[in-house]
Amino acid sequence: MSFVEYGDTIKDGDTAIVFLGHESMFPVKVQHGTVTQTKYGVIRHSTDLIGKKYGSKVTCSKGGWVFILHPTPELWTMNLPHRTQILYSTDISIITMMLELKPGSIVCESGTGSGSLSHALIRTVAPTGHLYTVEFHQQRAEKAREEFREHGVEHLVTVTNQDVCKNGFGVSNIADAVFLDIPSPWEAIGHAKSALKAEGGRICSFSPCIEQVQRTCLAMEEYGFTEINTLEILLRVYNVRTISLQIPDLGKAAEDNSSTGFDSSNPSNHGSLCTNLQQGTVQFKSGVPLREMVGHTGYLTFATKS
Repeated sequence: MSFVEYGDTIKDGDTAIVFLGHESMFPVKVQHGTVTQTKYGVIRHSTDLIGKKYGSKVTCSKGGWVFILHPTPELWTMNLPHRTQILYSTDISIITMMLELKPGSIVCESGTGSGSLSHALIRTVAPTGHLYTVEFHQQRAEKAREEFREHGVEHLVTVTNQDVCKNGFGVSNIADAVFLDIPSPWEAIGHAKSALKAEGGRICSFSPCIEQVQRTCLAMEEYGFTEINTLEILLRVYNVRTISLQIPDLGKAAEDNSSTGFDSSNPSNHGSLCTNLQQGTVQFKSGVPLREMVGHTGYLTFATKS
């Protein structure tokens, strides 16, 4: 099993996604002799998972069933164990596009955090690219190395435990892109410039506060970056539902009014008009925005090394 190479069969040691519904899923490490409890009953790894195909419908001990899905960066973002606040697919998608990433690209990242963006970057630059990711917190760096090894992508990523603002990324003049998600990104702009290739490299900084963005933009100008621009990505989700609408028979009502001497100015006639309009209903599919939605996540500042 690998997050960048699809496999048909579930094997011992794989990470799989147990799908109970669109709003309910979780990751599980497949191990011989282990069981997993769900609200539909027990899943026995030895008999229910190992050797089965990904996407299989598995019946649990209580008679309910779940689907077992192959892990992807998108599914991992929705289910990973949170060690820090993470980036979600809305911001990740614009980051990979605006940094112009492709298979073979070299990317530097700080900080690693929970690895949400890291998995997406690795899948984008595979099979010949590489990710150099820096994490200040030692335990988070060690956990990230462990996850990358379990997910079969350790050959595509190098994890370094150090302060990027003081020590940089550990590479020079090779990166096609740099991504910063740290409290004071303006202190790392000089190291980012040193890591980027001689000309045309792209940089992105993610910051939740506009004051951080202002200081970062000033630092980018000071180090000679061009095409500096800041974006805020907002996602608006629609809920599709069925609604019933009345069908007014306006033509028939007009004929009745003309033949019976209907006087629309007479209040006593309004009740009969409403009765005619409510004779039938029809069902429609309608899209309605959710009452609550995720708003501001952060500002994305992009620039190019001149």
